[in-house]
Amino acid sequence: MHDLIHGVFHLDKGFFFTIKELFTRPGHSVREYVQGKRVQYFNAFTAIIIIIGTGYFLGEFAKGNAIDLTQGDKEFEGFSKVTKHYAKLVALSWVPFYALMSYLLFKKSKQNYSENLILNMYMIVGILVIEGVFSVLVLPFADGLILKGALGLMTLLKIGYYFWFYYQYFSTSYKKMGLVIRSIAMVFIIIVITKVIAQIVNKIGLMYFH
Repeated sequence: MHDLIHGVFHLDKGFFFTIKELFTRPGHSVREYVQGKRVQYFNAFTAIIIIIGTGYFLGEFAKGNAIDLTQGDKEFEGFSKVTKHYAKLVALSWVPFYALMSYLLFKKSKQNYSENLILNMYMIVGILVIEGVFSVLVLPFADGLILKGALGLMTLLKIGYYFWFYYQYFSTSYKKMGLVIRSIAMVFIIIVITKVIAQIVNKIGLMYFH
């Protein structure tokens, strides 16, 4: 327990250091982690659990948690029901598919599938932080058009983060134009995968969660 607390609150390494790196040099820092420089970085899986747990706790006082931003949206009513109980599983369900596509799309980098799993888990950490900030600090105070605008801004920030992350991570393996094209393609692939999984989870929620 002492090691966990120390790892979370230490500013030169651990959780907050990892979050800082994910928003100042996301791709470069995760590539360094994958290459073996791991002493300063917090475990991605544990970080996901902490962020979702914190988001769920704070979401009790807001309109939603770090992964569920669809409360009140009838189109995704089933998705909301599932994420209320299995937020961690839903967040992690994207990772294997993202990893497979980044493995195929950036094959020249010679990153194996396991390494792609790791890098995409850290990318998810960054996305959950963006969602968490909006779900706790912005969405509870927004309504109507302002709410739609806030959700739109959050979506744009996430898209920008996807691109920034992959562009930096694979910057040592591709020339600029090829890297830009592959990073943009990966963003579109992520949007499609996320939409498909959300629809599947939504149907499961509507069928089995009452």
